[in-house]
Amino acid sequence: MIVYRLTRKKYLRTLSGKGAAKKGARWNSPGTELIYTAQNRSLAMAEIAVHFSISTLPSDYYMVEVEIPDSLKIKKVHISKLPKDWKEWNPYSKRTQSIGDNFVVENKFCLMQVPSAVTKGDFNILINPKHTDFKNVKIKTKTPFPFDDRIFK
Repeated sequence: MIVYRLTRKKYLRTLSGKGAAKKGARWNSPGTELIYTAQNRSLAMAEIAVHFSISTLPSDYYMVEVEIPDSLKIKKVHISKLPKDWKEWNPYSKRTQSIGDNFVVENKFCLMQVPSAVTKGDFNILINPKHTDFKNVKIKTKTPFPFDDRIFK
């Protein structure tokens, strides 16, 4: 399986959940390392674009293709099982953060599929960098990714 991640040039060297652990995000509390990826390039772009305007968007993004062996099992989080506030942000729901935190602590799976809050029907794949199978997850390509200005009009 190939998943996608948009990241700034200075973070291209390795896959790490350290950025997400700094402030926390929808699926993790501060201090919990988790790598956020998307099932397709468009979703990776949408997940970043919702946080910027054209004037604040950094110009040094890269699209990273991440290769995950098909043999790795995925924990699936179904939208019907989520709390009503699962899409909230600023602040993110403590309940969705606890789902990701528990996923990392339990350490039963390397991957967790969660619904996108940005694009209904699409999914993000979260990667647990503490899982033993993480060693099999590899960066395949890194390509400069300029955002099209029309997205922000």
